[in-house]
Amino acid sequence: MFKSFIQFMLEHYVVKYFKKHPEVKLIVVAGSVGKTSTKHAIATLLSQRYRVGMQEGNHNTHMSAPLAILGITYPDNIKSLSAWLAVFSAARQRIKQPTGVDVIVQELGADHPGDIALFGKYLRPYIGVVTAVTPEHMEFFKDMDTVAKEELMAANISELAIINRDDIEGRYSEFLTNGNLDTYGTTAAAEYRFETQNFTAENGYEGTVISPEYAAIPATIKVVGEHSLRPVMGAVAVAIKLGVTAEEITAGLKLIRPVPGRMNILQGQKRTVIIDDTYNSSPIAASSALQALYGISAPQHIAVLGDMNELGELSAAEHEKLGNLCDPNLLAWVVTVGEQAEKYLAPAAKLRGCQVRSFKNAIDAGSFVHSVIEEGAAILVKGSQGGIYAEEAVKILCNLDQSGELVRQSPQWLQTKAEFFSKFS
Repeated sequence: MFKSFIQFMLEHYVVKYFKKHPEVKLIVVAGSVGKTSTKHAIATLLSQRYRVGMQEGNHNTHMSAPLAILGITYPDNIKSLSAWLAVFSAARQRIKQPTGVDVIVQELGADHPGDIALFGKYLRPYIGVVTAVTPEHMEFFKDMDTVAKEELMAANISELAIINRDDIEGRYSEFLTNGNLDTYGTTAAAEYRFETQNFTAENGYEGTVISPEYAAIPATIKVVGEHSLRPVMGAVAVAIKLGVTAEEITAGLKLIRPVPGRMNILQGQKRTVIIDDTYNSSPIAASSALQALYGISAPQHIAVLGDMNELGELSAAEHEKLGNLCDPNLLAWVVTVGEQAEKYLAPAAKLRGCQVRSFKNAIDAGSFVHSVIEEGAAILVKGSQGGIYAEEAVKILCNLDQSGELVRQSPQWLQTKAEFFSKFS
């Protein structure tokens, strides 16, 4: 009852805010993977022309999204009535005040069927971006059609839909009811796309942005992995729809950097290159990250692969698929972290001929990798959040002055992880 009341009030204030400030455009980002990177890229490009509202982190639940939209901090004690009364007071003030933004960029999360539809009961986005339809929370969604219906609902509740053509299969178009639709990606099938001319791990991609509105736009994008270009192209599509010029897009693209823990390049010990992709993991993200590792020129390649959580009945098959992508001709070591990776990924990689070591926790995995790295090696570290915390392996491998770029390093997270890793001591 208490939670339902809080939810009702939060939605009520969001509706009042947009009624009072109809000039503010809402951009929502949904999808199985890539939401936060896409959100940050959109905000970076739009900031070349507009005042942009965007909260750090992934405040994308039914309770946290309304506050992120209003730019109000989520209370520490969600069971405190006084804390919520303070939130309501701040919301009323936000509605009355002149708006400080022209555009709000907001993630929408979906853990269960029907979550996006609930957002649609009170949100009327100007643009809805859908980043991907891939396995997620399969213990609740059960099948991919249900995932597709859920994520594409963000397109259907929006005035204009922009979807990732590369990571959403064409067969899911039957679930789209919004005919005002554009696509983005890195292949010729997308209307807004990037054509690569050159890539280095140090400087990222050089190439050309292709769009219906402008002639080819020369661009440099400092990310790693073709899949990391797709969030940027989603941002380009949004920016062009909102009138950002070609010159502003070129300038904005130079400013885009990976979000910590999401394909972030770090300099490691012994002049190694670390791909820190430790925020979370899923089949498409892990396989794409592995391909990115293969694309880096280095005398030694090592893949540290942790469990991919929340896959339900698909877990065994998806971990085995990832193991089958481990190429013994390209990898000196495959290092797994967690039970599912050890049980299913490791045997598949061994059958392919890879050298494999499995560990129960990321600290032990990082210590092993530290003992076998060669000068100038390239190392991918990837794993899901819960029970893996692969960033702690990165901490062992990277230069100390870069530890501030790692995910989950707040005092609260460090305490949580200390308790978790104490089980292995």
